[in-house]
Amino acid sequence: MSKNTKTVIILLAVAVLIAAVPLFALRNAEFGGSDDAGSVMVEEIQGEYTPWFTPVLETALGGELPGEVESLIFCVQTGIGVGVIAFFMGRFVERKKWMKAMEDTDDPHR
Repeated sequence: MSKNTKTVIILLAVAVLIAAVPLFALRNAEFGGSDDAGSVMVEEIQGEYTPWFTPVLETALGGELPGEVESLIFCVQTGIGVGVIAFFMGRFVERKKWMKAMEDTDDPHR
């Protein structure tokens, strides 16, 4: 087995462990958003807590969005952001290649 193959196998095993260990270690954990944690902390410190505003979609739809819809909107937002970043990074890489190609063709010492 080559050195690269061993490295790849070790890295894959580490990736699987990173994904699997939290699933078993946090079986009964509750996951909540930072908004929930903030409002709970304010209620503990100050007493009654009333939010300053209600979210726009909750007002328009007349109720709270299901968690799955919130996750979907967040994932779409993340995908759009990654797409924009990847597009511009690709443009910068291509620009660098074009500039290098232009310098090579303009070189008077060739």
